[in-house]
Amino acid sequence: MTSWAGRSAAEIAAAVREKRATPREVVAEHLARIQRLDGRIGAFRTVRAEAALAEADAVAARADLGELPLAGVPVAVKDNLAVRGEATRVGTAATSDAPAAEDHVTVARLRAAGAVVVGLTNVPELCVFGTTEGVFGTARNPWDPARTAGGSSGGSAAAVAAGMTPIALGNDGMGSLRIPAANCGLVTIKPGYGVVPAGIGEGDWFGMSENGPLATTVEDARLMLSVLAGAGFPRGAGDGSPAVAVSVRSPLAGTAVSRPYALAVRDAARLLAGAGLLVRRADPPYPLSLGLTALRHWTAGTAVDAAGLDPRRLARRTRVHAAVGRRFLAGVRTGTAREELRGRLEPFFAEHDVLLTPALARRSPKAGPWHERGWLRNVLADTNYSPMTPPWNLTGWPAMAVPFGTLPSGAPCAVQLAGRPGSEAVLLDVAQRIEELRPWRRTAEPA
Repeated sequence: MTSWAGRSAAEIAAAVREKRATPREVVAEHLARIQRLDGRIGAFRTVRAEAALAEADAVAARADLGELPLAGVPVAVKDNLAVRGEATRVGTAATSDAPAAEDHVTVARLRAAGAVVVGLTNVPELCVFGTTEGVFGTARNPWDPARTAGGSSGGSAAAVAAGMTPIALGNDGMGSLRIPAANCGLVTIKPGYGVVPAGIGEGDWFGMSENGPLATTVEDARLMLSVLAGAGFPRGAGDGSPAVAVSVRSPLAGTAVSRPYALAVRDAARLLAGAGLLVRRADPPYPLSLGLTALRHWTAGTAVDAAGLDPRRLARRTRVHAAVGRRFLAGVRTGTAREELRGRLEPFFAEHDVLLTPALARRSPKAGPWHERGWLRNVLADTNYSPMTPPWNLTGWPAMAVPFGTLPSGAPCAVQLAGRPGSEAVLLDVAQRIEELRPWRRTAEPA
């Protein structure tokens, strides 16, 4: 009997289209794996077992089954995107438990492509922090369950890394795809502004938040991104041999990159240079004010999302984060910091097609009740381990996390790729070269 759990989305979809497997058997096997593993991992807030099997049967009956790019592929959805018939809780007791009447547009596109939604995944409250825990559970890294999966798409990343689904949907407003992907040994891409419909929360964090895929292979990330982006997205690889800049400098003053992540970048640079790419050391001209700009936008986005919710039902760290953000709201809405950052970085990307950096500065914090800890402790923990991601949300430019090497603990290490607007296919091409030259273990088997 063929085992489908742990197989790629592309493999599963091909087998279903060719009728070597049925959507029901694929989904049932993944549901069984969720039942076996998720008590230890905490990826899901809710599992749609009966509904998913019914959806699988509906996919099998479709007249266009042979043309569906994600035929019968199980997918997990981050719990800040509407799934028809399910409540969208966004990690908090302050939201309604009323079921959504319609799918979010990205969920609708996945279902139209033949994917089956097996559940909604855990997030930190209002998707604010770089660790995932709260009233609905704690998402752990399947490779190292003592550590957090990251955030805020932590549950989605944990589900894929443990082989409970081959792909998952998440989003990224300050690194919320790339942080958990880097922790959990996954491929992800935060697309540039406007490539994929957003519609996240009350205002997409001023246009900084983007929906994107979590996957175990570059092929799956490209496939899922093409479905999310819709017509017109380039499905093939990028053209030519891109020029790659290499930097291990932290964008945020006062934070440092640990040795394992710096070594991973240098090793990846040598690998790409050996493959014939033009690779050279070059640090982007990050402004000293970048950390303050990121904090203002991060907190102000939470202030918008928390408005209208009962503060008594929010964790203290979330209330403080929103209160800080309210002080910055007017300035964020009318300020020019993001435009100035883009103007500062544009000449750098006129010379370089791709920037290669560490994905994180150090391994993730230990899993635990971070939602019960103080606001400053949370902010410092998040900033110290994940300073590499915010610039690309502030600019609105695409960026990826790609597995590369391992940490001393044996958990995955990762690098980040960033590029100018419209360079998603180029980034995916470079990631594909890394995967071909240095393949990674795709899924964990939690102890």
